[in-house]
Amino acid sequence: MAQYGKKASEKVEKTMRERKHGTLKSGSTGKKVTSRKQAIAIGLAEARRAGAKVPKQKGTGTKKSTGTKQKKTGTRAR
Repeated sequence: MAQYGKKASEKVEKTMRERKHGTLKSGSTGKKVTSRKQAIAIGLAEARRAGAKVPKQKGTGTKKSTGTKQKKTGTRAR
């Protein structure tokens, strides 16, 4: 059984072509993408948004905090 759908491979192929021609930009900053891995990640993200068959993203990104940090407010020895 295929892990990725045809639409996903088409999106990745399109982004790789854009990277090769130097027209692929990153999302928030708008900087030019030169990394092959980043181009693939952008293509898969676009495919996910388009509803293509793409496996769920692994748990990368920000960590959730497990509790609240309390500020130490004690008296210091002088």
